[in-house]
Amino acid sequence: MSKRELRRAGVLARVKAGELGLKQAAEVTRISYRQAKRLWKRYQAGGAAALKPGNGGHRSHRARPVKERRKILKLVREKYSGDEHTRFGPTLAAEHLGREDQLQVHPETLRRWMLAEGLWSKVRKRKSHRQRRERRVHLGELVQLDGSFHDWYQKRGPRACLMNMVDDATSTVEAHLGEEETNWAAARVLRQWIEK
Repeated sequence: MSKRELRRAGVLARVKAGELGLKQAAEVTRISYRQAKRLWKRYQAGGAAALKPGNGGHRSHRARPVKERRKILKLVREKYSGDEHTRFGPTLAAEHLGREDQLQVHPETLRRWMLAEGLWSKVRKRKSHRQRRERRVHLGELVQLDGSFHDWYQKRGPRACLMNMVDDATSTVEAHLGEEETNWAAARVLRQWIEK
């Protein structure tokens, strides 16, 4: 029996002795009152041994045969294994096993088997964190130009486009408000920048 089952049996023995009520036993074992009633019924029928799970620690009847599991893991080791960058994940390996080797296995089952055999690790491949670009050192080394459409006149005039030019090193700004974002508008802002 597990520690949890032994603890529950001890609490239910106290219920049988009259020291605790069933509601208090549920609180002590941190289960619902309904679950406590079910356990109490099983305890009355068969004692502490009745609290063990139905399979009693044995293999599941639905488990794949050990021979088949070994065969699948051998194929994964030979064909679909490798270092972290070249090996197949459980889902892709399961697809290839089904298509190329005619062995159907659920990807989650294969993942558990691969973890147990050391063929797969839970380490996620994370992208390297992006870093901010360093600003340029000298004025004019990098100048950015863009147009921005907005209701700049706050409905007191037509919608306009602000052509804005910014120096990366000094944050110096040159701007011109016009009707459209055109080559001529960009050239006008550039001319103002050069003249300045």
